[in-house]
Amino acid sequence: MHGEHGFNWLHLIPGLETAPSHVVMAIIVTALLMFTTLVASLQLNRVMSTPEGALVPPSKWTFRNFFEIIAENLYKITESVLGHHDAPHYFPVVGSLFLFIFVSNLVGLIPGFLPPTDNMNTTLALGAFVFLYYNYVGLKVNGLAYLKHFLGPVLWLGPLMLIIEIASHVFRPLSLALRLRGNIMGDHVVLSIFSDLAPVVIPMIFYGLGIFVAFVQAFVFCLMTMVYISLSTAHDH
Repeated sequence: MHGEHGFNWLHLIPGLETAPSHVVMAIIVTALLMFTTLVASLQLNRVMSTPEGALVPPSKWTFRNFFEIIAENLYKITESVLGHHDAPHYFPVVGSLFLFIFVSNLVGLIPGFLPPTDNMNTTLALGAFVFLYYNYVGLKVNGLAYLKHFLGPVLWLGPLMLIIEIASHVFRPLSLALRLRGNIMGDHVVLSIFSDLAPVVIPMIFYGLGIFVAFVQAFVFCLMTMVYISLSTAHDH
């Protein structure tokens, strides 16, 4: 059910029989997040126009509550890693990554759908984005001095340190991609096996475990992204 060659609802839609499932699902997840963000923004703007503003919490569950809870807790973590000054600058990117990866992971828990993060192309693209972004930030903050840390503290060790540093930086997006893809794929293989063995009770336990894994993997990916940004913006290069 969750395997790469199992049943897929997208194959029933005309024109999508041969389309890459991970690309289609990534587009769907992105559209879903854009829609929910728009709804949350409209709700917030409506509340802000009232005399009470945003001080009085709503009496029922809304998109605003959902986004406020996620944003508030994720921002606290971002602030603890990047600092009070840098957190507001990089939180939008970190928060967007977290939501996309988390929702993409959750999609795989729906029978007949494959999560975009179950495909190496998706996770490599995410890792490549993080790689380009933190290096761009490093150059923006430190200028050409950012490149000095590739040569190490001693000039005569420069050529050797350059090779080591380049290999280390190239491995970062690869490790992010492999970790995310491997854990999500493994989680859904386990869920598929136990769903076939006992399709009523036992899978509920693994659905709960699947939600936990989806959250942890999104969190770890974003935590490592914050660490890479912190290292690239350090002023001791």
